Amino acid sequence: MASVRDFDPLTGTIPATKVELTVSCRNLLDKDTFSKSDPLCVLYTQGIESKQWREFGRTEVIDNTLNPDFVRKFILDYFFEEKQNLRFDLYDVDSKSPDLSKHDFLGQTFCTLGEIVGSPGSRLEKPLMGIPGKKCGTIILSAEELGNCRDVATMQFCANKLDKKDFFGKSDPFMVFYRSNEDGTFTICHKTEVVKNTLNPVWQSFSIPVRALCNGDYDRTIKVEVYDWDRDGSHDFIGEFTTSYRELARGQSQFNVYEVVNPKKKMKKKKYINSGTVTLLSFATESEHTFLDYIKGGTQINFTVAIDFTASNGNPSQSTSLHYMNPYQLNAYAMALKAVGEIIQDYDSDKMFPALGFGAKIPPDGHVSHEFPLNGNSDNPHCSGIEGILEAYHDSLKTVQLYGPTNFAPVVNHVARYAAAVQDGSQYFVLLIITDGVISDMAQTKEAIVNAAKLPMSIIIVGVGQAEFDAMVELDGDDIRISSRGKVAERDIVQFVPFRDYIDRTGNHVLSMARLAKDVLAEIPDQFISYMKGRGIKPNPAPPPYTPTGHTLQTQI
Repeated sequence: MASVRDFDPLTGTIPATKVELTVSCRNLLDKDTFSKSDPLCVLYTQGIESKQWREFGRTEVIDNTLNPDFVRKFILDYFFEEKQNLRFDLYDVDSKSPDLSKHDFLGQTFCTLGEIVGSPGSRLEKPLMGIPGKKCGTIILSAEELGNCRDVATMQFCANKLDKKDFFGKSDPFMVFYRSNEDGTFTICHKTEVVKNTLNPVWQSFSIPVRALCNGDYDRTIKVEVYDWDRDGSHDFIGEFTTSYRELARGQSQFNVYEVVNPKKKMKKKKYINSGTVTLLSFATESEHTFLDYIKGGTQINFTVAIDFTASNGNPSQSTSLHYMNPYQLNAYAMALKAVGEIIQDYDSDKMFPALGFGAKIPPDGHVSHEFPLNGNSDNPHCSGIEGILEAYHDSLKTVQLYGPTNFAPVVNHVARYAAAVQDGSQYFVLLIITDGVISDMAQTKEAIVNAAKLPMSIIIVGVGQAEFDAMVELDGDDIRISSRGKVAERDIVQFVPFRDYIDRTGNHVLSMARLAKDVLAEIPDQFISYMKGRGIKPNPAPPPYTPTGHTLQTQI
């Protein structure tokens, strides 16, 4: 059965983290003559491909107020690796009509979901705009991660008297767990290890996020299939049973002993009872700290970029160069930088980013440097915002001479020095290296990465151009964890991708950039959590929730 054999538990997609948005406004425009406005907020989201705004939902209407605190929430799927654009429009509702053009427009604001969750206490305050010459008041957006996203269930099973499937010897049983989807289909979510040569296996306990098991719906069916493992991958089906999270949560009891049934055998044999039983030995849940817990508690993500200025990029003044500045479109370096930077910047409050270059001869004396500041200021290599980095990058192309070799270790060690100074969980560092090619200091870079794996940092490498990037795949420890001088990296902290894999065939650069960002950033939250968990660092308590001023809460007696 292909779905069993091909399943990789690490890529079994888990439903997204869900975030609840609460909307309040202050000092809205008053559009009603004899009373105050009756406001309504409409949320629009934007598709990655079309950039068209689609209505996501509406709050309730609150009568007669310029300072509404809307009760109806918006629940959105949150992806760290995507730029999730949002638009909030406010209207003064004058009739029962659902048609917004029949109501008075009170202003709007634009932001990203990352901006809201990345603000202090995940609370963002912005001015409402859109009516020329008028102050439209402010909107206050608060984000709260929904609770069932964070529970992790740990459980252990054993089986008795399973059917013997092997001609010589007993069966080699393993179990596969599936969660059911809204449409009645099943998605694989866990596979146990194989216990060799027994009909009464005891499997090791395993942990799984509750959302992966049932997507937060405790009564949703969980299907479990039991197989006899075969070396050639044609595993023999022993039987199946169904349960639910609610049943499993009862723990070890007579309710959690399941008959393993093979439906085909049941139809053929009148006397068939079952193909064995599976018993739940233990069950426990605990709340894991999530990426958003740390962000809400104030952890900042520091973004540094390092750009390859080696001669193999080609002369920047020629259109064949990877550094060529086409006045009408971004080159691959600028696209990769913008794609990744525009998402990470939402999690950095000061928006000041160090930007480095490597592999060039730099003024005034023309010495080769592998960690020079793009802005020319070695005391302060920080640039203001992503636009500031792009500007410094363009300027440095006019002042440095492309040279070589391609050494990564200096920029990795540069960021590692900063990361080593703050290991209390208040900051996490992401280094983006954009390069055209073959690395010259492989041994030193491996050593730098193994050392950096102990620190609060991650490294993203984007390869541009048509070179062979085989060596980069080795640095990206997905298959084999990187090692240096016999020391294995504590965590996998490197993600490598070649930009050419993301170029949209139709020339839609927005789409190319969104795809690139999605892939390179997807691993960051897990790498971040693995550092915090490994160091036993708990998130800071979030600032106290926002209580709107000017409203005394009535207590019911």
